[in-house]
Amino acid sequence: MLLTVKSPIANIYKRNNKKSEIVTQILLGEKFLTQKKFGRFYKGYKTYDKYKGFIEAKDLHLDKRKKIYKIISKDCNLYKKPNNKYKTNKKIFFNSKISILDNKNNFIQTSTGWILKKNAKPINFKTKHFLDNVKLYLNTKYLWGGNSPKGIDCSALVQELLKFNNIYCPRDSKDQKKFFKKEVSIKKIKKGDLLFWKGHVAIAVNNKKLIHAFGARKKVVIMGIKETIKKIYSKSKLPLLCIKRIKKL
Repeated sequence: MLLTVKSPIANIYKRNNKKSEIVTQILLGEKFLTQKKFGRFYKGYKTYDKYKGFIEAKDLHLDKRKKIYKIISKDCNLYKKPNNKYKTNKKIFFNSKISILDNKNNFIQTSTGWILKKNAKPINFKTKHFLDNVKLYLNTKYLWGGNSPKGIDCSALVQELLKFNNIYCPRDSKDQKKFFKKEVSIKKIKKGDLLFWKGHVAIAVNNKKLIHAFGARKKVVIMGIKETIKKIYSKSKLPLLCIKRIKKL
């Protein structure tokens, strides 16, 4: 059964247990295809990237309304009514998909509450370059399996930025390395190129710096390319494997 995420962020676990490893996350409005139920959990996969795992049933609902808008801000407040006085302590996050149920003044109503119009754009909206949104994640805490500005890992940072610009990207760095075919040398590296190590990926900001969700720093950081190559090798003895260019930008 094809269900829609109704929580701002939902964890997808390795097993049907909340103490199990979080393998990835899925955001409000995204689709999850359920295959079998195990108590409070559904086994299935995200329709976007076919990533498999277990999700709590409470995070899903049947919703056939088309998601025609997406959230463009790091996070946005939810309101009970279309008025600043009715702000709640709940938020929804960048790249969440929403349906618009009503429209009043500078507010729009979603299935989870009212938000300010300025926080959403049509689903096909994209920025000039996929890295234009990277500032939203700067200093976000490193979270293994995380997919949001509340916590993210290295490959999810790449995936979410590309997804916003309607460019498909697999979830894990090993699959991203296979998926993007064009390889370039470090001498020709430019903005948007992906640098791969075993189990890690970073994005070139220009020919001298990169950005990545770096476990050693416990957050998303900008670092020098040469500095990062040396640091990862000295710490983990992992050499840079390759640099890949995304053709469709």
